[in-house]
Amino acid sequence: MLPRRLDSSIAYDIARAMIDGFNRHYRLFRTESARAKHRFETADWAGQQRAQRERIEFYDLRVKECVTRLEREFRASQQPMEVWQQVKLLYIGMLVDHRQPELAETFFNSVTTKILHRSYFQNDFIFVRPAISTEYIEPEDPSAHTTYRCYYPKSIDELPATLTRLIEDFGLRVPFEDLARDIGDVLAALLPLFDHRRLRANFQIQVLDSLFYRNKGAYAVGKLINGFQEVPFALPILHGASGRLVIDALLHGEDDLLMVFSFARAYFMVDMEVPSAYVQFLRSMMPRKPRAEFYNALGLAKQGKTLFYRDFLYHMRHSTDQFRIAPGIKGMVMLVFDLPSFPFVFKVIKDRFPPQKEITPEQVRAKYQLVKQHDRVGRMADTLEFSGVGFPRERFTDELIEEIQQYAPSQIEIGDRNGDGNVEVFLKHVYIERRMIPLNIYLQECFDVLSKDPDNATARQQLEHAVIEYGNAIKDLVAANIFPGDMLWKNFGITRHGKVVFYDYDEIEYVTDCNFRRVPPPRDEDDELSGEIWYSVGPRDVFPETFGPFLLGNPLVREVFMRHHADLLDVAFWQGHKERILAGHVHDVFPYEQSRRFCTQRVVPLSPTAEAAPAAAADSLPQPAGVMA
Repeated sequence: MLPRRLDSSIAYDIARAMIDGFNRHYRLFRTESARAKHRFETADWAGQQRAQRERIEFYDLRVKECVTRLEREFRASQQPMEVWQQVKLLYIGMLVDHRQPELAETFFNSVTTKILHRSYFQNDFIFVRPAISTEYIEPEDPSAHTTYRCYYPKSIDELPATLTRLIEDFGLRVPFEDLARDIGDVLAALLPLFDHRRLRANFQIQVLDSLFYRNKGAYAVGKLINGFQEVPFALPILHGASGRLVIDALLHGEDDLLMVFSFARAYFMVDMEVPSAYVQFLRSMMPRKPRAEFYNALGLAKQGKTLFYRDFLYHMRHSTDQFRIAPGIKGMVMLVFDLPSFPFVFKVIKDRFPPQKEITPEQVRAKYQLVKQHDRVGRMADTLEFSGVGFPRERFTDELIEEIQQYAPSQIEIGDRNGDGNVEVFLKHVYIERRMIPLNIYLQECFDVLSKDPDNATARQQLEHAVIEYGNAIKDLVAANIFPGDMLWKNFGITRHGKVVFYDYDEIEYVTDCNFRRVPPPRDEDDELSGEIWYSVGPRDVFPETFGPFLLGNPLVREVFMRHHADLLDVAFWQGHKERILAGHVHDVFPYEQSRRFCTQRVVPLSPTAEAAPAAAADSLPQPAGVMA
């Protein structure tokens, strides 16, 4: 209900304090993101990783600060409903000319939901729906900052100079090793992608104003337009072996960019005054990707979470299927369920674990937080964490309700919490991840086909690809200082793009915290014949040579694995990586294959990277029906 008058001075002061709190948050967020340029220029990789971890914590700290201020100065939780209605309306007025209104609305929700009773969680008091449009927002000073820059070469002959100026306009303070050579490589890869013999009146290149910094790379992201043709592209810029910069590849098309902006990779650092404009530009190049995932990729995870939840509620209103126990082998730590029509899975931590799982629910939460803050190198799925989520009871199968009540009774309540006659399933804590095909199910599909048709080339290719990708995934995780712990096939999934991703985090450890050992020889014949372990095992001892019996029971899998990844069964591989990481070395892991690098197309390579592992398989590899990213 709309108040007749906005005459409460305390409502105005509360609204002003909240907008001040948000502005402080975004100022700090943007400053830290802008510093990524200097860290890239100085090759401060440890500082880049540290800033990545710390920036994730900014939001919750600013929300806590704002809540504390509102209670201290205004006794906010004791203010009547009429005041809070005015607070929201006055806050909307303060956002009319704001450059980040959607983020400010989400910040308002984060603060008020920590102060008000849940009966206030409706659109009169919080932003259930957005109030301010994010269309056509421009930077405050367009002459100093813009969302994207446009370049208009008049002919193909001008394209090298245009691309050179495009790169130089980013103002990097480290010289390029040979920019003319790199531009030549870009041009050679770019020309076949559009009708360059017939340039249309609108021929142009648009590039986002800020570079996208992540790990040891900086990405120029843009698109080439010629008539009705649009070519999305990204140019990864790296430090070469000489210490100078190189353009490493030309990534182009929606699928290439989806890999760069994958949900399994760490967040970018980007200097944005108007984040919604960046999202709009990126979505024009990747229309299949939800807006929520763009905000996540840009480091604005709370906004991504808000948009995801709105999308989820919209899907719930326009669907009728029921949540069910997720297909596949049940886990010992997490109870997993899904909604078949929705491309995500929901995970609840069980109350009790089997004796072999020496871990507590609190430690499981800590593992998931570790993954959130760590470089996921395209091999660990990002998760959305929700507390206090209500679902309509009629949308849950009885079997799922019984499963949750049996294994996680502390996490579930069922009842009419709002007194409106609608019975809800209330879950206290839930993780949400992208649905993937579990790797064991994917491999079983291949086995089933090959059992009927041993010469089926497609099934053999899919099996080989999956096993190679599985090994590559483990090697990428190791390069990022992550030991998966439980490496069974069921703990990995395969995405729509054929990438293998790890998603079971309760046993992960830092590689540097593990003690990699060889199995000592048996002391006597009794040891050799005994089914028992004859040697002592510490809590973080790992014996790589013992992986084989658990993973390689199928001869087809074993043959492919031993051909490509036999080193994973050798303690020297693991110990070598551990020593390099402890020595401060940061490995290169990039979202494209080794074969895409310009240096592999030259006689003398620029520098080796951790992506020297065998290429996974052909880009056009066919996938079984139902594979989802």
